[in-house]
Amino acid sequence: MPSEYAKALGARLRAIRTQQGLSLHGVEEKSHGRWKAVVVGSYERGDRAVTVQKLAELADFYGVPMSELLPGGAAPTPLGPTPKLVIDLERMQQLPQEKAGPLARYVATIQSQRGDYNGRVLSIRQEDLRSLAVIYDRSPADLTEELINWGVLDPEARRAVDAF
Repeated sequence: MPSEYAKALGARLRAIRTQQGLSLHGVEEKSHGRWKAVVVGSYERGDRAVTVQKLAELADFYGVPMSELLPGGAAPTPLGPTPKLVIDLERMQQLPQEKAGPLARYVATIQSQRGDYNGRVLSIRQEDLRSLAVIYDRSPADLTEELINWGVLDPEARRAVDAF
């Protein structure tokens, strides 16, 4: 039988996960298998004890201070939904190859992995933006500004970068 503290800790873990729009399987996918859905679910139910080390790693994975996960304080700070990062594929096709080449190759890879060929827009994740920033040798904020200036990213994307 889970203790009240384990249940409260689990509730905090679940609140952070759901605020970030992640399912249990989404956590497993985003962590590339590091965090198994069944394990995270058992932590959230309070059925499995979580070590301090694992809790610190989970806090790091979720990008929150460890204190946000611990019961006894205030409720977790509402994070709100992260703005979507949507690439305008039609606009991207109009850009010169020297500008958009790396972006076009990255987008084609995502489309292939997802089987998403609608041809007009493509949603990308913050991790994708970080990877593109490395490819373009810029910070995520600088690349976001450049993509906005090129017209392939909506200015609302600035809020997503602020959420990093």
